[in-house]
Amino acid sequence: MAVQPAVIAIVAKDMAASLAFYRLLGLDIPEGVENEPHVDITAANGYRIAWDSEELMRSIYSDWTAPAPGGQRVTLTFQCDTPAEVDELYARLEAAGYPGHMAPWDAFWGHRYAVTADPDGTLVDLFASL
Repeated sequence: MAVQPAVIAIVAKDMAASLAFYRLLGLDIPEGVENEPHVDITAANGYRIAWDSEELMRSIYSDWTAPAPGGQRVTLTFQCDTPAEVDELYARLEAAGYPGHMAPWDAFWGHRYAVTADPDGTLVDLFASL
C-alpha cells in the first residue's frame, strides 16, 4: 500500500475572509461558497487545498480548540515566477489589509522571499528564484 499526501486543510475562523485572501494569491475558488462549512478545490497543478469552518471542526471533534495566537502547524508556500512578482504580490496583500509578517528580502539560499499571514494567522510564504 502506498500512502500519498492528498489535501492540505485549513481551519478558517472567517470563511469569507480566508477565501478572499487565497483568491488574491491566485487560487480559483468558486464564488458563492463563503457560507459553506467546507470548501475544497484542486489547483491547476493538482494541488488540493480545503478550508473547514471552526464550527465544522467543533461538530466533528467536541474538544477542538483554535491554536494559540502565534502558534501554527502548517505553512503554505506559493512560488512566483519572478522576484518582482514576490514584491508585487506581497504589496497587494498588504494593501488589501492582510498582515505582512516578513517583508520581501533576498534570502541566502537563492530566493526572493516574503512571509504574509492569512486572516486566521496561518503563515504564507511567497518566493521566486533570484
